[in-house]
Amino acid sequence: MQVRIRLFAGLRERAGTDELELDLPEGAVVRDALERMSAVTDGLPVVMAVNQEYADVDLALHAGDEVALIPPVSGGAVGALHARVTTEPLTLDPLVELVRDPRAGAVVTFLGVTREVPELEYEAYAPMAERQMAEIVALAIERYGLCAAAVEHRVGTVPLSEASVAIAVSAPHRQEAFDGGREIIDEIKARVPIWKKEEGEWVRGVSPRP
Repeated sequence: MQVRIRLFAGLRERAGTDELELDLPEGAVVRDALERMSAVTDGLPVVMAVNQEYADVDLALHAGDEVALIPPVSGGAVGALHARVTTEPLTLDPLVELVRDPRAGAVVTFLGVTREVPELEYEAYAPMAERQMAEIVALAIERYGLCAAAVEHRVGTVPLSEASVAIAVSAPHRQEAFDGGREIIDEIKARVPIWKKEEGEWVRGVSPRP
């Protein structure tokens, strides 16, 4: 059977392509695909995603599955919930408008910006990244009783002092707003398949936590 392999960041550069077809025997599992790709992943910890969901190594594969090799990630809009990956410059005002709510006594915002270097390059597995960010935002809304939350992550070239990630959250009280915003950015950096290149080198991060 054939499955489609998606590659990103340093793995894409090693393979010289962002996508390839892999022939596997019937009954193959994620571990089998990972072993077949060992020449590309050599020395780099990766996890796998199948059809845009993080997958255990024993998950069975089927013909036509999309299998993404996720290297360490470096780390994404919402009325009640908004999550988006974009190539456009980020600004806070549109996100603040999205999270305005008559119940809210606090609105907290965050911008992560390029520092110390002329520019950074970001790459994302965009469909999965947006899904993961939406899940993170939804959990933060539930856990902290937020009124609304919005997050956008920029990809492509992000020049010095421009934002790569923008977050806005609203809540009845400031503590919940601060805590919810902090959890959103921390979880994005830990889980979402987004990679950063600085001065020609992919920044080594952490293996994403499923």
